[in-house]
Amino acid sequence: MSLTRRQVTSAALAAVPLSPAAAGTAEAHGRRRTLYIAGDSTAAQKYSDAAPETGWGMALPFFLRSGLPVGNHAVNGRSSKSFVDEGRLDAVLAAIRPGDVLIVQFAHNDEKTADPTRSTEPWTTYQDYLRRYLSGARAKGARPVLATPVERRRFDAGGNALPTHGEYPAAMRALAEEEGVALLDLQALSLALWQELGVEATKTYFNWTGTEQDNTHVNPPGAIAVARLAARELLRTRVLGPRDVVRLHDEIPASWITWPDPS
Repeated sequence: MSLTRRQVTSAALAAVPLSPAAAGTAEAHGRRRTLYIAGDSTAAQKYSDAAPETGWGMALPFFLRSGLPVGNHAVNGRSSKSFVDEGRLDAVLAAIRPGDVLIVQFAHNDEKTADPTRSTEPWTTYQDYLRRYLSGARAKGARPVLATPVERRRFDAGGNALPTHGEYPAAMRALAEEEGVALLDLQALSLALWQELGVEATKTYFNWTGTEQDNTHVNPPGAIAVARLAARELLRTRVLGPRDVVRLHDEIPASWITWPDPS
């Protein structure tokens, strides 16, 4: 499947160095590092026709120092397999430079067993496709990071937040350990957050509107909350240093989220 004009343009813009690049790590050679995201709709950039739906990748820059940009290549509906098969990983790897970071978050669409273009098995093909992201980033001198999928909003009758991703998070955790890759355990952390907030309060973090009750995609407060978890994990795992991460304990206004025009 070919990329849309908007996606090709975004990839091209992300590929333009922000300052002259040279061999070696970005920071050591005077070029700004970029944090790239490869993922699905839960992380993706949204446009005005989708508001208030928000990907957590849209809020991540609020927690990063000035001069540490995010190249968000996450796209709605993609799995670890379809992202590769459509050439999207190739587009990211064409943009990435030594010293950059590639955050990889998939599972929501890998779970769709009825769709052979997206479906993977947790302990076999899912891990196999994830290895392609890891090896691709490493070959470019970048640092790969795995992120377990953000948990959906689902509660039982007793008000207990329920996991919905089956074996995929466990398979990613095992792969991260096997490959020696930093892991952002967004599944476990978001599940704990939804439990803490409870059944009613979590509605204000998800894309609930007058016409929609979406328990998969978050709104601006939800995106900010998940991005905060991601930033904390990037610091904890030493992917980023203390000077790279900001506002971890500050209130971030939902009004900071904006949705560009889709054109």
